[in-house]
Amino acid sequence: MTDSDDTSATDETQDADTFGVGIHVTDTELRFVVNVPSDIDSGWTNPEAFQQLVERITWDILDQQDVLSTIASKAPDGETVFLGTVTLRPDETLVDHTLRTPSFETA
Repeated sequence: MTDSDDTSATDETQDADTFGVGIHVTDTELRFVVNVPSDIDSGWTNPEAFQQLVERITWDILDQQDVLSTIASKAPDGETVFLGTVTLRPDETLVDHTLRTPSFETA
């Protein structure tokens, strides 16, 4: 790998923000939550819009029914199940993600 390869990878994520994604479990509902970085890019002008974008991208990548069924049947009330992260630019470009279906396997 050359230095220019390292620079392009850095440039690709430099103007993007990474949002944490999870599902909060209560006794009556599953709530989609987005953790917003404290140093969020000023290009994100509408918090509701980018949170909806993060949710849409999450369900484009993961099987919503499978994820929610698994969480509903295995996660205790009061827990927030972390699904991963979504890295986006303010122009709505998906740069990267670490999303995965949660596993509740015990060792």
